[in-house]
Amino acid sequence: MINIASYIDHTILKPTTTHIEIKKICDEAIQYGFAAVCVPPPVVRLAKEILAGHPETKVATVVGFPFGYSAIKAKLAETEEALSDGADEVDVVINLLALKNGDWELLEREMKAITEKVHASGKLVKVIIESGILHDDEIIRCCAIYAPLGVDFLKTSTGYAEKGATAEAVKLMRQHLPASVRIKASGGIRDYAFAMELIGAGADRLGCSGSVDIVKGSSGVGVPGL
Repeated sequence: MINIASYIDHTILKPTTTHIEIKKICDEAIQYGFAAVCVPPPVVRLAKEILAGHPETKVATVVGFPFGYSAIKAKLAETEEALSDGADEVDVVINLLALKNGDWELLEREMKAITEKVHASGKLVKVIIESGILHDDEIIRCCAIYAPLGVDFLKTSTGYAEKGATAEAVKLMRQHLPASVRIKASGGIRDYAFAMELIGAGADRLGCSGSVDIVKGSSGVGVPGL
């Protein structure tokens, strides 16, 4: 039987997140054995402090979130700050504006610089492509661009677009990625059945806010936008 908790990044990214909520999700991550907590950049250091003594629970944060069109220098600065604060994993939103305007060279240059910085610190990078608003050919092109850069994960969604993770997108990504690049599905994962469907489609990690309910196998209620 799959230990679904080990697939989950227990997530809270709303702009009004409180320190009390960070303490709560960290405690839940320890209790249920989630793979990581995914928290806003300003509270990475706090999450690391709370999780001290529990190195098995990683701290993830986001860069260029949620729209992705920050300048490369800005994203690099965000990445450097996150790593300095102790982030183990960095989830980076690609420049979707560049993608929709066909500037694939910028997309490659952006993620090459960020991946090199993250890997130089011995940490992991996840590339958020926002699959719900991409055509299949754009998803396939993202796989072709990012896999050779050595990214650790391709991630479906921020949770802020009109469409989040789908089993179809995960399957398409898995078909066009080498085994070395894992897949994180996120956005709209609120119950156990859907979580298992995504894992069956090829997801290696799940970004969820209703993680506890999912683990319990009940119908979780996720926070909108997560």
